[in-house]
Amino acid sequence: MRILTTLLLLALSSTSFALKAGDKAPNFKLPLLTQKGSLSLSEYRGKVVYLDFWASWCGPCRKSLPLLNKMRNSLKGQPFEVIAINLDEEIKDARGFLKQFPVSYPTLHDVTGQSPEKYALQGMPTSYLIDKKGVVRAVHTGFKPSDMKKIQQEVNQLLGKK
Repeated sequence: MRILTTLLLLALSSTSFALKAGDKAPNFKLPLLTQKGSLSLSEYRGKVVYLDFWASWCGPCRKSLPLLNKMRNSLKGQPFEVIAINLDEEIKDARGFLKQFPVSYPTLHDVTGQSPEKYALQGMPTSYLIDKKGVVRAVHTGFKPSDMKKIQQEVNQLLGKK
């Protein structure tokens, strides 16, 4: 319930606080969802990062996670990574979701709600495209499969590909 309350408060707050293109991406250090250990965003400096906030109850996430996984796998060997932050209160819900929709990219868990607060999420799912220097270059709120073409173009542009 804490995560839902946090998201509701963020959605109702002024959008002037929302993280936007050109802002420095806030760092975080969170535990991995399906294995031991933790990751921080700063570990990926020098790579283009697609940071995706999701939850098991998020309908569009059922479509976005597999498509993001496909994009990530197609860019293997490039300085690119997808990092997903799950916001479910119950870790078992998130793990069950990943059994249905497995991904090969790092998936983290934030039950505290600190990372969505730092990023001032406006809805679910929300993703941030971050350049190699840690600057947000695009924000995507919501998801439709047709969004992948634009997302792929933005990623390719940051990777210097045509």
